[in-house]
Amino acid sequence: MLSKKTKYAFHALTYLAENQDKGAVLIQEIASSKNISHKFLENILLELKKAGILGSKKGKGGGYYLIKKPEEITLAKIIRLLNGPIAWLPCVSLNYYEKCSDCPDEATCNMHIIMCQVRDQTLAVVENKTLSDLITSNN
Repeated sequence: MLSKKTKYAFHALTYLAENQDKGAVLIQEIASSKNISHKFLENILLELKKAGILGSKKGKGGGYYLIKKPEEITLAKIIRLLNGPIAWLPCVSLNYYEKCSDCPDEATCNMHIIMCQVRDQTLAVVENKTLSDLITSNN
């Protein structure tokens, strides 16, 4: 499942994408519009800034803005950044792999084989869908 943090990140990012023409957007505006705690949102936006997805300006006309185009920000990148692995088991994760302590042979483990298929199908979607897809109707 996606964490609340990840879902809120998607809400904030879609708001920023839909309001790109306004320039930098204040945290309070996003928080009010998307009904997200200001403090929680502040932490999320800082993580996205550190990851090079957002930029920020201080002072008058300040706030957060997208550094990249919405079509360049994959859902997988955001999920991994804020939610962690996309795979359901550590032994099938591409970026966070860990060998299972209770499995003698991954090559013959049916759970491993099935979870690899689940991972691959999930990645086929989230690696090819972007923030732009979230703001465009009829995906």
